[in-house]
Order: sequence, then C-alpha cells, then structure tokens
Amino acid sequence: MIKNTLRSMLRKILFPGLLLLCIVLVAGCANPVGVRYMKSGEAYRKLAGNVLAGGTLSATTTQILNRGGLGKKFEAQPGEAIATLHKGSPTLNESDRLFALAELSFLYATKTSNRPYYLAAALYAYAFLFPEDARATLDSFDPRTRTAVDMYNQGLAQGLGKSQGTGVALEAGRYPLPFGELGITVNPDEFLWGPFRLVDFVRASELDVRGLRNRYRWPGMGAALVGALEELPGATDKAFARIPPGLKVPVTAFLSVNTIHDGLRTGHLEGKLELYTITEKTSLDGPQGKAIPLEFEQSAALAYTLEGSKVYDMELKGLLSGDFATFRRDKFKDGVFLMAPYRPGCIPVVLVHGTASSPARWAELVNELQNDRELWGRYQLWLFTYNTGNPILYSGGILVEGLRNIVKELDPWGKDAAMKKMVVIGHSQGGLLTRLTAVNSETRFWENASNVPIDQLELSPETKELLQRSMFYTPLPFVRRVVFIATPHGGSFVSGGWIGRLAGKFIKLPFTLLSPLQEAFSAVLETGGAKFSMKDVPKSTDNMDPKSPFVAALSSMPVAPGIIAHSIIPVDNPGAPKEKWNDGVVSYSSAHMEGVRSELIVHSSHSTQAEPQTIEEVRRILIENLREP
Repeated sequence: MIKNTLRSMLRKILFPGLLLLCIVLVAGCANPVGVRYMKSGEAYRKLAGNVLAGGTLSATTTQILNRGGLGKKFEAQPGEAIATLHKGSPTLNESDRLFALAELSFLYATKTSNRPYYLAAALYAYAFLFPEDARATLDSFDPRTRTAVDMYNQGLAQGLGKSQGTGVALEAGRYPLPFGELGITVNPDEFLWGPFRLVDFVRASELDVRGLRNRYRWPGMGAALVGALEELPGATDKAFARIPPGLKVPVTAFLSVNTIHDGLRTGHLEGKLELYTITEKTSLDGPQGKAIPLEFEQSAALAYTLEGSKVYDMELKGLLSGDFATFRRDKFKDGVFLMAPYRPGCIPVVLVHGTASSPARWAELVNELQNDRELWGRYQLWLFTYNTGNPILYSGGILVEGLRNIVKELDPWGKDAAMKKMVVIGHSQGGLLTRLTAVNSETRFWENASNVPIDQLELSPETKELLQRSMFYTPLPFVRRVVFIATPHGGSFVSGGWIGRLAGKFIKLPFTLLSPLQEAFSAVLETGGAKFSMKDVPKSTDNMDPKSPFVAALSSMPVAPGIIAHSIIPVDNPGAPKEKWNDGVVSYSSAHMEGVRSELIVHSSHSTQAEPQTIEEVRRILIENLREP
C-alpha cells in the first residue's frame, strides 16, 4: 500500500519535471539565427538610418562597436567607449574607425549638448573625408561620404554655437576636445563685406522657412549660416552702395585643419576658420588639391530677411501717401536697390512691383531665380520700389532716372557688356512703368496737359527737370527685354470702377510733386494753353482707368525697335468666352499687346508673379536672353 502511494507521488512529481526538461531541451535545439519579414518602411529606415536621419547609429558604426565589444559600453558609458575607439585598433580599417568616431561623438553630443563632442565629430568627419594617404579616394556610392559632410557641417556649427539660441560665435581661441585641444585662428577681415561687417550669425539649418514654396540648399562643406549687416562708418564701395542694411546674407564657415591625422593622434590640433559669402566663392581648393563645393542656404537667408520686415507695412502706406519714405531717402532716393553686390559680367534683372505692393511680393520669383544653377553667376537681381498711389508718369520718371543713375555709377565707361542686356520685369502697374523704359513718347504725354511747348515756359530748373523726366521718354539704351506680367495696357476695370474711385479719394500726392506742378500750372495758365487744373492731377488709380488720356497715349506707343517684349497674362476664368477673360483686376483684352515675342496665358488670379507657371516662363525668357548675342 505504501509502495503504491510512493509510486503515485513520484509519477505526479517526476513526469511534469521530465516533460518540462524535454521542452527546454527541444527549445534549445531551435535555430538561433534566422530572419523575419519587415514592412517596407521599417526596412528603409534600417537601410538609410544614421545619426542625422532618425537619431540612430548607422549599420556600419554599429558593426564597428560590436567588433570591438563596445556595444553595451557605449550604452552605459558612451564617453569611455568613444575614448577606447579613439585610441585605435590594429584590426580596424582607419576610415571605418574615423567615421564611427564621428557618428558616435555626434550622437553623444546631441543627447548631452556637449559642444566639445560636436567639434570632435566635425574633426573625425574631416579626417574621414581627407584620408592621410593622398592616393586614397572616397567611394561616391558610399552613403557615409555625404553623412560625413553633414556631420562636419553641423558639428562645426553646433560646436561653435552660443549657449542660448541658434547663434554662432566665430571666434579665435583654444577649444577643448574630449581627447585634447583645438586652436582656431580667425582673420578679422573675414567678417568684412564691402562697407559692412557680418555679425549675428545663426545656423541656417535651424531656421524653419515658411512662405516659400521651395527651400533650396546648395550642398557642400561648411557650416551654412545666415549673417546680419553692420554698417561701417565712413566705409564706401560702389558695388555695395545699393544694398539695404537690413539684408541677411547667406555665408558658410569653413574650418581647415593642418595635419589633421597627426593632430588626432597627439590631441593638439590647429585650424583656420574662414568665412565665405555666396557671391565671393562657391567652392575652394581643399586638402590634397581637392575641389570642395561650399554649402549655402539662400532660401533661409531670404526668408530671414523678410521675417518681421517693415517692407510689408509700406504697401498700403506707399499707396495712400506719396510722401511716405519706402526706403532711406539718403541712400535709395531713386528707389533702386540690389540683393547682392554688383558683379560685372552678370546681366541685371530689374523687378518692378504693382499697386499696393512691395518688393517682398517677388520673394517666390527671387527664391527660384537665385537658386537656379543655370542662371547663377549670369544674372543679378535689382528691385525698384515706389509710392504706388502717385501718378504713373511721376513714378516712371523716377524708375528711368534711377536706372540711368545706377548704370552710370557702376559702369561709368560702358565696359560691362552684360549691362547692355538688361531685362526689366513689371507686374500690374509695374508693367506700365516697365513699358516707359522701352518707348519713345515724344510730346504725347505733354500734349495731354498743355498746348504750349515746355521750352516756352518760364520754370525753375528743378521744376523743368521733374517735368522733363516725367513727361518725355526715350528707350533706355541698355534695356534689351521687357516682360509684362498682368499689365493693364488698356487700363483696369477695377481702377475705372467704384473701387478705384473710392481708393483715389484716400490717396495723398507728395508735396515734392504738387509744388512743381503748381508752378507749371501757373506758367501754362499765363499762356492760355492749360488743359488741366490742379484738382485734375491724377493718382495712379486715375491713370489706370480705361478712359484715361494716359492709357490712350501709352497704349499707342510701340515698344522701340531692338527691345524684345514678352507678355504673361493671368486668366482666372478660362472657361468663359475669350472676350470675357480676366484675372479679377485686368481683362485679357487690356493685358494683350500686339508685337510681343511671346504671350503666355496662365490660369491664375492677378497676383500671378508667385505662380510656378509664371516663374518658369520668366526663367525661359532669361535663358533665351542668354543665348541671343
């Protein structure tokens, strides 16, 4: 009885234990290496992942850690793991080790905001990109090459960063490293840009650009930054004379390091920090004679220039008050300014905005043109701004005189052949001003005001000069092409309607215009040849009424021989009969002009200057302009 009981107990205890042991043994015999299927997104992330794309280590760096038995140590003590790998390994390929050190240092710096490790990452990446053996070449198919460039760029920018914000301090000095020290020298002249000093640098990569359809980055080496301008007292340079001081400038900082590989071994490195603007250089000769493209971010600089800018405030004020100063009168009295210093050999493209608008409304076009590598170095962008409520002839005279002045300032001897292929582009009212650069008005405008020739009037020199400038036009000899965008050659039905009449009641003309006109009116009145009174002095909205004498006169004037004209006409209702086409402000029949080289219809509202199809047509015209002798 007792034996049977013991047997029963043993069965109950031993059999489950034996069964569990068998399960463990069977599991232990399962295949320890295998695969599982991943979804495409996970597979792509693992394939392309690195410290800059997702904040994880690349597969090659992970391999180096595992081969050295440093995987767990990096998780627990990253600084010590990096130091161990820095000491070297006789079994590792040197380029593999340097790239791993760059990525590990960058990841550690990102997690701890430790600037010495950012600088270390930049130095390791620099050594990877420029091998000690000059005969060694980088594999262009190796994804680590571009990653190393980006780690150099970002590591340098972050390593020289200020403790707060996105500011960067480009200063000489001794900088601590995890394994030693980096000495940096900087020539103070590096910060001079014509009559300005470049100051207040920020990291372009950390500026979130809004309002532009595309953000462009010129890929290359160097910390892409955006700098502000500080005017230097007494400094002059005619190439920079038309640059507004509020402009933000795309620059890149490049740190070249002598004997980088020896320095990594000894812990003592010496580098030279150089600063380049995009108009100065887009590439340089690097170590071992290799050409290095420099990295720039022009889109970020453009958006940063316009962030918080008062230029938008001047749009309505510039319409309603002719005395409102759109720019500093001492420096930009004729309204023409440049986006970059004048460069001989680059064809000027002059942009003229429309009513109740400003140069800022060209931002999309400017962004596309200045980042077009086919056009880069062959064109330079100039902009004209004016009080858009003033009489069109008055504004047109300022534009024409301003272009004459700037051409004389920059090319007094007429040696720059590119200056003679100038392209003037005008939107809306700006298109009418543009047309005035390309016509021979003879006495048509003056005859609308007086039966007496201007030479027979007793006028002060100042008044006569203003009238000559505003009433008599001849084609500018350096203008090669004009482009009309949404231009009311036959007037605007909005200006001729109640909106235009209402707006006109609020527009105030400048004293600088009214005083000379009063003098002229008095002189004409004495001769009995007056066709106007002071109460009839037109605003721009009056000029663009389809029934205005100005529209009748200008529309009868052909573009002068030798100047090529193009039209870009937006139509907001293309499904309607052609005779009813319009853009909400200007009818197609008004914008259409006979004798142009090309006419493009764009499905768009009146503000078409920012539309992709319009911008691409401008690009096509500029390329055509390059190809013609």
